[in-house]
Amino acid sequence: MSPFTLVVVAALLDIGANFCATRSDGFARRSWAVATLLLIFSAFTLLAQAVQGMDLAVAYASWGAMGIIGTAVVGRLLLGQKLKPVGWCGIALMTASVLLMKLG
Repeated sequence: MSPFTLVVVAALLDIGANFCATRSDGFARRSWAVATLLLIFSAFTLLAQAVQGMDLAVAYASWGAMGIIGTAVVGRLLLGQKLKPVGWCGIALMTASVLLMKLG
């Protein structure tokens, strides 16, 4: 698996962890809390594998940006949470930044 694919999968796991953290109700609901921790551990494991084949700055920035964007989308679609327009502008800027890093 390519390093960038590992980053993408790690970001998906991070998004799932963020969703589970929301459902855990502050870790009061144990099954959601355990799922959160397992997903975070898995995400960082894949990120650690990815940085063996790509620069840490690019891997971490890509992982973080994909995680934020994905979490915003999941929050909107599954949790009914809404970002203000300025929040979506920030996400667009972050996406452009990651694309520039990937191209550079």
